[in-house]
This record gives sequence, C-alpha cells and structure tokens, in this order.
Amino acid sequence: MNFPPKLVDNAIEEISKLPGIGKKTALRLVLHLLRQSENSTTNLTDALNDLRAGIKYCGTCHIISDTTDCTCKTIKRDLTTLCVVQDTPDVLAIENTAQYRGLYHVLGGVISPIEGIGPADVNIDSLINRVKSSEPKIEEVILALSPTMEGDTTAFYITKKLKEFGVKITSIARGIPIGGELEYADEVTLGRSIMTRTNYEQ
Repeated sequence: MNFPPKLVDNAIEEISKLPGIGKKTALRLVLHLLRQSENSTTNLTDALNDLRAGIKYCGTCHIISDTTDCTCKTIKRDLTTLCVVQDTPDVLAIENTAQYRGLYHVLGGVISPIEGIGPADVNIDSLINRVKSSEPKIEEVILALSPTMEGDTTAFYITKKLKEFGVKITSIARGIPIGGELEYADEVTLGRSIMTRTNYEQ
C-alpha cells in the first residue's frame, strides 16, 4: 500500500511550496481539509481562483487592489508625503503602526544585480513620474526599504534619480529595537544606531 495516496501527496507537494509551510504542516492542512465538508473545500478553492483571476494592482501606487484605479486616495491622506516600500506586506506593517497618514508607492522588489533584477524590473520609473507630475506637489519621499545590500542599492539609485526634483528624501530610522539588548545586536545595526543617534528625551 502506498501512503500517502497520490492525490494526498500531490496536495501536500503544492501546499508545501507556500512560504513557511513544510511537508509535515502541509500534511496536517490536507488532512484537516479532508475532515471538513466538501462545501468548505470548494469555497476555499473558489476564493483562490477568484483571487488569481480578479486581483489587480493600483495603477498609481501598485498596491494590491480590486480595481486598477488608485485606491490610496479613497480615504483622507497627506498627499504631499510618499512612502516607498518593497512590497504590499510592508504597507500593512506601516499601517498597523497608525503613525503614517501619507501615500505609498510599492516597488514590487528591489534592485539585485546578482539575481538579474535591474531598475527597469521594479516600479521606479512610475515613482519618478509620480513625483514629477503629482498635484499637489510631493514634498517628501520616505524610503522604507529593508536595511540589506539590495535595499540600500535601491535607495541610493532612487535618491540619485529624485535629486533633480528638489524633493526632501528621508529614510526610516534603523537601530536597536525596543526591548533589545546591545550584546545581541549585530555590528551594522549597532553602528547605524550610533551614527543616527538622537537627543535623549525624558
């Protein structure tokens, strides 16, 4: 007897391709789905099919949307500030802080010569055009990119491209997280924390 059966094995193989899902977790998920009603499984597959067929990306900010029209202006936001992020999860993370009320621009990746990803492969040209033609004028661009070599390369390239427009360019602070201990911080993070130190406020 072959176990698991071919149909189960195929499902495990596909589910285990998802990030953070190993073969054991995939098996548990498959067995869970089999214990549910057929209607529940059908609803899940229908939702996934609808997701692939119907999802769009905002034509302006490139955030995942139901339409190609810009959804970033549907609620009151600061139209003069633009936060540049790598992908949609970064938008969700920043929104969860409730500290930012400006607009977003999703690059959809970062420049990575090693992986063959150049400036033309991410949404940098549309960012430049957006800053150039925005009304009201965008006064500040916040670079909220991960502190990796690729993130820094992308930030440097964007900064160089935006210089001629006279826009203020800032980046998110990088340093020791609240509750973190210095002895466990890597040298780069600790070095950046010292270089970007601020006045102590009681």
